[in-house]
Amino acid sequence: MPHDGSTFYQENPTDDKDAIQHLKQGIIDGKPWHIAVFEAIALWIHPEEDYNKRHYRYLIDCEAFDWLLLAERLCTEISQAIPEKELIDFLFFGKLPQPFSEEEFREIIGEAKYHAYLNYLYGVTVEDFVILAIEEEIHKEHYAHALTNDKEVPADSYQRLYGATHEELLHTFREKRGYQQSDKITLDEMHVFTYWLFKYRLKNSDRARLASDTKKGIDYMRQQRLAKGYTIDENSQPYVIDLNDSR
Repeated sequence: MPHDGSTFYQENPTDDKDAIQHLKQGIIDGKPWHIAVFEAIALWIHPEEDYNKRHYRYLIDCEAFDWLLLAERLCTEISQAIPEKELIDFLFFGKLPQPFSEEEFREIIGEAKYHAYLNYLYGVTVEDFVILAIEEEIHKEHYAHALTNDKEVPADSYQRLYGATHEELLHTFREKRGYQQSDKITLDEMHVFTYWLFKYRLKNSDRARLASDTKKGIDYMRQQRLAKGYTIDENSQPYVIDLNDSR
């Protein structure tokens, strides 16, 4: 079950301007920019904000922390201090300029944000790969059916995973959450919807099926990363970004 991320807030919180000031001071003091960003993440307290005509939702359901989105936001404050290639590598490929261990990351951002990050990892990132893995599985079945002239058509990935179509699930999600019914979906809403699907699957799948489908998602994510030529540590968490290598 997801870890309660309510402790994302500090007890006597400071304003997030202090986190930004800490970030900028770290750069002035000659600290590596990614370390300064991680320290600012540790100080950050608000789960969402509107900045430069964009809405940033860092915490979903008080549980799932999208730390990469916050890191992206913080990088806008010090973009002139980050070498262009390093900034591009980080924002688009998840590559850090220096090796960085899981334990170091955990220590800097703190236990509460680390556990909330794991909620996001499994509830949004891995869940997306679970859906993709099942889609590929169904495509292979379609191909096998075509070869054998079998007219049975397998269910779509959402039907197979959650017991309803994508349209039905999205309609239910929006109805329960008060979102407007629409033919379009924003990236922010899509992430909230994916996390809702993850919790829906937790509630409605038996443990064996839940573990099996989640493993398919993790394996598929690793497979896709290996296909792009990246080194994977099979014993590490399936990070949104690999803190020791590029994504």
